[in-house]
Amino acid sequence: MVNIIVEISKYLIILLIIMYTYLCFTIFGYHDMEKKQGMLRRQNVLMFLFQLIAFIILYLETEDIKIAAFYLAQVVLLGAAILLYTHIYPKVSRLVVNNMCMLLCIGLVMLTRLDYETAMKQFVFATAGIVLSLIVPVIIRKVKGLAKLRRIYAIAGMVSLAVVAVLGQVSYGAKLGFSIGGISIQPSELVKIIFVFYVAASLKESIAFKNVVITTMIAALHVLILVVSTDLGAALIIFVVYLVMLYVATRQPLYMLAGLGAGAGASVIGYYLFGHVRTRVNVWRDPFATYDNGGYQVAQSLFAIGTGSWFGMGLCQGSPESIPVRDSDFIFSAIAEELGLIFALCLILIFVSCYIMFLNIAMQLHNQFYKLVALGLGTCYIFQVFLNIGGVIKFIPSTGVTLPLVSYGGSSLLSTLIMFAIIQGLYIVREDEEESIERKKKEQQLRAKKRRIATAKEAGKIADEPQRKKRTVKTGKEREKEKARSKQRIR
Repeated sequence: MVNIIVEISKYLIILLIIMYTYLCFTIFGYHDMEKKQGMLRRQNVLMFLFQLIAFIILYLETEDIKIAAFYLAQVVLLGAAILLYTHIYPKVSRLVVNNMCMLLCIGLVMLTRLDYETAMKQFVFATAGIVLSLIVPVIIRKVKGLAKLRRIYAIAGMVSLAVVAVLGQVSYGAKLGFSIGGISIQPSELVKIIFVFYVAASLKESIAFKNVVITTMIAALHVLILVVSTDLGAALIIFVVYLVMLYVATRQPLYMLAGLGAGAGASVIGYYLFGHVRTRVNVWRDPFATYDNGGYQVAQSLFAIGTGSWFGMGLCQGSPESIPVRDSDFIFSAIAEELGLIFALCLILIFVSCYIMFLNIAMQLHNQFYKLVALGLGTCYIFQVFLNIGGVIKFIPSTGVTLPLVSYGGSSLLSTLIMFAIIQGLYIVREDEEESIERKKKEQQLRAKKRRIATAKEAGKIADEPQRKKRTVKTGKEREKEKARSKQRIR
């Protein structure tokens, strides 16, 4: 009986995720707010239905009451996140909130399937991140001097990365962070956000050649420290984010070409300097030929994706435990194996939907600093998605970055939630800008109307003056005629 329920459930889950993804894109074609609100509410219903079906399967497979309690806790968390965001910030982007909660939901479901203790830790991080993210939009909206702190951003970023380079613990060949009280901290995740603010503040101040050189040198120091720490995934993200922000701010193709050339040269140097980079490149070229020398991870990932096919094996029916680092770097493979390639493709489209919203917000902002921040965070987010999924499917060499909001990782989860909160703050700023522009237009129209009325009155007075004089003269003559007539009657 359980096998029948599992088999039916996987098709229901695919249907729900297709409907959810369809709404992510069709909502852009509607301007009626009531229709949009209805579509957004349907997304919430689809998310909670997916969560319910997934946890029914998990409970039936494990028969553990803790799974039921954990399900209720997740419903409360995600429901509270949606309600609090929409009530505290009425101008917030509901689509971004929905996608954030949906990605968290998918990640928590898959982590619960892989390892309950890991899922519990992720739940704690998610709770803390959501609470923190509720504060960020008001800071973005109220604090006006963020564009003036570029030196603080530069110093904070470089010092944080330098501390990791000196004191960091080595993990998979890279110094990613350190542990405090049993909690692993990876500063590079938060430094990516600080770096975006630094570049936006610097390029907003000036895009003259001298300032571009200085900004490039600071950006190069960030990348160099990450390379020394052999955290090449984060270094690549910061490098690409800087190139995109620089090109958009200056509109100079030569800067982009020079950056790409420097990046290509640095990649070749990194290949010869770092042994684990050579290993990852060899694994990317042929993971099966290097199966016993680093290729096992990617090979198992490809096996899992191929086994899952379009509709998946069904939740708890696959063997994702055979994939190394399945709860963080390779969680996409586990999802594709058990939930299917259709589900995995819809997951990618949800990521793309978020990125479209980020770009939409960036294009509509009038403040150059905020515009560059939205662009930089959006680029950082989508490029990390590309690096993770590209490495998992052997499209590019594996870089060891996580899948935002889905993979396990406290620092990654917190930084991504903060990133989404900053975008929400910028969305509110954009709404404020639109309201301010509309208010100024109405004020200008009202003043113009008053001027037209005043001008019309003045013109009317001038036009009426000769008429009044004529009427006055005419009235005098009529009086003389009446007097003459009255005298004739008396006679």
